[in-house]
Amino acid sequence: MNGRRRICVFTATRAEYGLLRWVMQDLKDDPSVELQVLVSGSHLSPQFGDTWKSLTEDGFDPILKVEMLLDSDSAVGAATSMGLGVMKYADALVSLRPHLVVVLGDRYEVLAMAAAATCMGVPIAHIHGGEATEGAIDDSLRNAVTALAHLHFPTAAEYAGRIRQMGVAPERIFQVGAPALDNLQRLALLDRDLLAVELGMDLNAPLLMVTYHPVSVNHDDPAGGIDVLLQALEHFPDTRILLSGANQDAGGRAINARLEAFAARNPRHIRLVTSLGSRRYLSVLKHAAVVLGNSSSGIIEAPACGTAVVNVGPRQNGRLRAASVIDCAEDAEAVITAIKRAMSDEFQAVAKLGQTPYGQPGGCSVIAQTLATIPLDGLGIKKFHDLPGGIAWMS
Repeated sequence: MNGRRRICVFTATRAEYGLLRWVMQDLKDDPSVELQVLVSGSHLSPQFGDTWKSLTEDGFDPILKVEMLLDSDSAVGAATSMGLGVMKYADALVSLRPHLVVVLGDRYEVLAMAAAATCMGVPIAHIHGGEATEGAIDDSLRNAVTALAHLHFPTAAEYAGRIRQMGVAPERIFQVGAPALDNLQRLALLDRDLLAVELGMDLNAPLLMVTYHPVSVNHDDPAGGIDVLLQALEHFPDTRILLSGANQDAGGRAINARLEAFAARNPRHIRLVTSLGSRRYLSVLKHAAVVLGNSSSGIIEAPACGTAVVNVGPRQNGRLRAASVIDCAEDAEAVITAIKRAMSDEFQAVAKLGQTPYGQPGGCSVIAQTLATIPLDGLGIKKFHDLPGGIAWMS
């Protein structure tokens, strides 16, 4: 291959970019690579904080911005946005002509990009495959992306095993740990006093960090669980509570409206933020007494920060857990009991150990190095790899 290897990294949300940042940085710093950055989805929405700006602030310029997100948080809106994304991403790929496309996770925008890349004959590298989140449609989307991808970077051995079960050859699977852990090593996090200044919030009391996203599978009201959570939080007036806005999935706007009303009723000790950015968000996780809600950051990042977690409801069912995570039902009394347990001296001591099933920092460099050096010849050819013993047919 003549010239530099063109690698296109796709990002559609603030959380996804937070996990991709150091992969992108290492690719940018590699003289053999031409990094291409395609930004889409909620990054480009003022309602969700225009988070694309954080990429330019981090030095990623130029970026290609591709609008595809409809002004809707319904299931039909998501499906229509996905179709629009496939069309627009195909046009972008014609312009960029990448040798590889890098995607992360399990959102519908990611599946749209993977579908476009498949049709255009561009090999796909997928990060965070093989996982399970039984309370969200993410499972189906993630597995679909895994089926389309050519290189796989799971975060744990169990997840690598699931990818092998889907017919992927072992030599195309690279177990690297969670990219989020690199942020804890490579970002200079804020101390508590500086964090208080940046948040404009008095932190001279235990801090509760709350992030709650819609539950999109087997749930009559994707936003319904937020009422239970807010009811429970009323029982902790002597804490400081930081609320983070929900994502753009169906029900997200309803959740955000309830968060806004709750914060407005309790301005003394509660604040709502649309987006914190990686550095401030991780600083909050580090200094919080408890992280609660149903975000994957409570499963992956918070335990590594040494912070206790209350995981509410079914959204993260199926993911590996640290000992510092307390699971509870979407029931006010259950949430109250779980928060009290998480704040106890005994449980705080368990959390401070910082143990996690998601490996150690350094995975982003491994991903970037692999993307930069793996032979491209034949990479786009996918052969189904049977597990030992062949195929067992049921009679």
